Amino acid sequence: MTEQFIAVVPAAGVGARMGANIPKQYLPLHNKTVIEHTLVALLSHPRISKVVVALGSEDGWFTDLDIANDPAIIRVDGGKERADSVLAGLQACHSYQWVLVHDAARPCLTHVDIDNLIIAALDSEHGAILGSQVRDTMKRTDAQGHIIATVERELLWHALTPQMFPVKLLTDALTTGLAGNADITDEASAIELLGLTPKMVVGRADNIKITRPEDMPLAQLFLQQLTQKNNHECNGEDK
Repeated sequence: MTEQFIAVVPAAGVGARMGANIPKQYLPLHNKTVIEHTLVALLSHPRISKVVVALGSEDGWFTDLDIANDPAIIRVDGGKERADSVLAGLQACHSYQWVLVHDAARPCLTHVDIDNLIIAALDSEHGAILGSQVRDTMKRTDAQGHIIATVERELLWHALTPQMFPVKLLTDALTTGLAGNADITDEASAIELLGLTPKMVVGRADNIKITRPEDMPLAQLFLQQLTQKNNHECNGEDK
């Protein structure tokens, strides 16, 4: 039998940079909310059998969504920081060996990217993450905003999600990092703090994270394109 996996979606944040009166994951986008697109992308993948959603203690929106009643959804209380929410979600993953962690505000995820991530992660004992290579010239500035160096971009990547790791390894890494007050910006950074080297997997650049208001129309465009492509494939138009 093909191994099944579980995903954790930390969704306890409020997304202050969006300037909206509700958390960004509940903003309307292409006939659904942002988080609904995210969860559908995960749950519709044949190798993901459960999704754990870590919600804020005062979340009053998730229960109103139709997808909240999906039996494959597990809800847990999130924490103050992303790492706290992911760690809380991992407590519901004890019967799985591997976990995928994905941002609630990345609704443009494709099954092809999930497939490629799974293949790479299973071939690496330290896990793997999706990423996109840096294309622009990179500059480093001082605290006053003056350019002090041009950074070589050849081996630089934008870290994306999902990120996939063994459940026990990620649990240990996050627990250790939080105990040491480490700066854990994503799951891979916690693994790196243990001296380990997750693998980078080339992902689609349109797997954007909605952070600012200008990201919404871009995500709308990408979702429309993905929907059209899927419809063409289902109708046998792409041979």
